[in-house]
Amino acid sequence: MATNLVIVESPSKAKTIGKYLGSDYTVKASMGHLRDLPKSTMGVDLEHDFTPKYLPVSGKEDLIKELKKAASQADTVYLATDPDREGEAISWHLKELLQLSDEKAQRVTFNEITQKVVRESIANPRSIDYDLVDAQQARRILDRIVGYQLSPLLWKKIRRGLSAGRVQSVATRLVVDRENEIRAFIPKEYWSLDVTLALIGKPGTFVARYFGSDKKKELENEAQVLAIIDDITGKIFTVTNVKRADKKRSAAPPFTTSTLQQEASRKLNMTPKRTMSIAQQLYEGVDVAGEGTTGLITYMRTDSLRLSDEAMDAAADFIKKRYGKEYYYGKHHVFKTKSGAQDAHEAIRPTRVELDPESIKGSLTKEQYKLYKLIWSRFLASQMANAVYDTVSIDTECAGHLFRSSHQSLKFAGFVAVYEEGRDDEAEATGSPLPDLQVGDTANAIKIEKEQHFTQPPARYTEATLVKAMEEKGVGRPSTYASIVSTIQDREYVVKSDKRLEPTPLGEVVNGLMMERFTDIIDVEFTANMESQLDDVEAGTRKWKEVLGEFYQGFKKELADAEEALKGTRLKVPEEETEEICELCGRKMVIKDGRFGKFLACPGWPECKSTKPLVEKMPGRCPNCDSTILKRKSKKGYPYYACEKGAECGFMTWDVPTEHDCPQCGHTMFKKAGKGRNKPFCINEKCENFLPEDKRGYYKKAENKDSADQDKKKTTKKTTKKKEAGK
Repeated sequence: MATNLVIVESPSKAKTIGKYLGSDYTVKASMGHLRDLPKSTMGVDLEHDFTPKYLPVSGKEDLIKELKKAASQADTVYLATDPDREGEAISWHLKELLQLSDEKAQRVTFNEITQKVVRESIANPRSIDYDLVDAQQARRILDRIVGYQLSPLLWKKIRRGLSAGRVQSVATRLVVDRENEIRAFIPKEYWSLDVTLALIGKPGTFVARYFGSDKKKELENEAQVLAIIDDITGKIFTVTNVKRADKKRSAAPPFTTSTLQQEASRKLNMTPKRTMSIAQQLYEGVDVAGEGTTGLITYMRTDSLRLSDEAMDAAADFIKKRYGKEYYYGKHHVFKTKSGAQDAHEAIRPTRVELDPESIKGSLTKEQYKLYKLIWSRFLASQMANAVYDTVSIDTECAGHLFRSSHQSLKFAGFVAVYEEGRDDEAEATGSPLPDLQVGDTANAIKIEKEQHFTQPPARYTEATLVKAMEEKGVGRPSTYASIVSTIQDREYVVKSDKRLEPTPLGEVVNGLMMERFTDIIDVEFTANMESQLDDVEAGTRKWKEVLGEFYQGFKKELADAEEALKGTRLKVPEEETEEICELCGRKMVIKDGRFGKFLACPGWPECKSTKPLVEKMPGRCPNCDSTILKRKSKKGYPYYACEKGAECGFMTWDVPTEHDCPQCGHTMFKKAGKGRNKPFCINEKCENFLPEDKRGYYKKAENKDSADQDKKKTTKKTTKKKEAGK
């Protein structure tokens, strides 16, 4: 019988680790937190030093009983939850809940789940890091205080059911501030002037753009453009400068949590939440043909750019063998981690670089393959030689006006052979190829083109650029970016339209109240400073209850002042106008909330009572084609769920899509419609987790034995009714 118990969070992680440990070890999963603050009450004693009241998580009683029994039979219990604050807190809760002594409870962490690291960690356990636990407790209680004391105010003053979060409020503010910048933006006119030039005395044409005279000059209006055209019309252009150079580009560093979420959003159209879910699967382990269950990437919650020497050596060998020595950087390419970043973990990288994406593609789901390829390629490219571009810049002069042409072409691919970083803005123009020009060459203008432009307002945030902004401003931490972006959309403070985030009328009203009454909570610098204080708690240089006390003192006063100032006031949320036209009166319809959810209504009520159902986007993806799933209603008013592509795809179900993904196949999981705690299930028939329809808990009528029995029942029923009527 096993004498050692190892507890992790998930079954897939348990399966991977169990493969590396012998028969002396039993590996079990806690399925996340087993103890937490209660949902129905604050659960924090604000008057007595912020003492939290932790309770076992409802619904996990059997699991707790099972773990207690296993722990009592083990000599040592290894708490092997994730290597971050949250994981440390889960381990501490397990220790308390299972009543383990300090000697019996041993903490182990894995930056990567490989045989070498797992065995080394088990051989070198440590005690629970209570500074990490305190930092997590402080964050949890801070968020509980704000959520449970501020939300009731929003209910009374704006709309019932609203909630407010400490960091989510700042993220909403960033989106609202950007929207206000766009509204306040005043476009500025400018012009471009291009000339197509034909060489005199030798073949070749090229395009040059107006640059200036002695120095660069912007053309602000058409009059300036026309004056230049008058000056150069019919005149000879002369090449005055030819500049050729090699331009080097270095590879981007390996991924951190933030950059992984940004790049997956740009290149794979994955939400931050989805990215982290798939990354967790790759970290915990995937069944790879010929390898068994294998952890494919290192821990994915990190802001460090550090790589181990062992990993860089492996990359160097792989690059030289596959691409040639000239493609290797020449030495370890070390990237400097930004100041203030926590350096507990490496950057995100593959655990074994020789497991290239194509060789294991058949063992991965579509999304796992795409994300793994992104991580693998970025890591490998970070250790490859610079890309070299051949650049040429030509200055051509006419009547005192300078025109410039430029072009660049790839001379040596280097890291670009493997990976090129995505961009949020437009890519740098390479220009058209240029003829072989020399200083003194002359040309005639065969075409002159002028074009009016206007400066553009700042772009709305995408999920990627919002994560980037939060990281730059110090709002949130790697483990929280995805949940923040997801939460502000779930609460309907922000919506995504054409991949861009914009505030809803509700979000703007809530933000306005926060800006007016809760200046600290909504302040970006205050929130960033709070994150720094939590880092200090983790470092052991500050006490967590001291941080809470300082915060609560100011928050309590703001809350009391807001309650007093808003007495008798209720803030109205403007109705959200849509492009849907009322068929009766021609007005633009608005979105309203009813007993059964949102619907479209004519703003002309009560004169016009036209309404329409509102098509609602659901979480998850179509199992047939990965498109969006929409909630619709049948002719009899029953909700069903169908692919946005309709008959082109053909997917339709009465089951409700969830935000959960099957840990085995990665497909969206569904649950039975109706109230109650319905457990999600997989509908992918090719998956080992597939749950057949007859086991999904649907109500079934009793089968009829035969028609004679039915007739007999009907006859008996009629006879009974007649007897009762005759009494």
